[in-house]
Amino acid sequence: MQTTTLTTADGTLVCSSCLLAIRPWQRLRGLLGRSGLAAGEGMYFRPAGSIHMFFMRFAIDAIFLDRDLNVIDVERGLQPWKMASRRGAKVVIEVADGAAAGVQTGDRLVLGTIEG
Repeated sequence: MQTTTLTTADGTLVCSSCLLAIRPWQRLRGLLGRSGLAAGEGMYFRPAGSIHMFFMRFAIDAIFLDRDLNVIDVERGLQPWKMASRRGAKVVIEVADGAAAGVQTGDRLVLGTIEG
């Protein structure tokens, strides 16, 4: 699976190893089967305006972005068996619980070079 980095426009690192879930099967599988996310890990879902936490084993922070990668909202500490969606979201970033602490509504995120 391809990976990239994700930072805020001012250079704050959000995700140093962000898996790209851009194919239907990748989006469907997501982070299922994992026991957690290491520091700096995450997953980039596009297209996506909603996510579910069915069968997940750990909480995450979910960052909802518009098509220009502007932050619409951040759902912090999303627990297993919950769902979240935001009107206008085209991309969702999942990171470890607490990893989105420096991300705020209105921030613009920047994708790094795609590898893999």
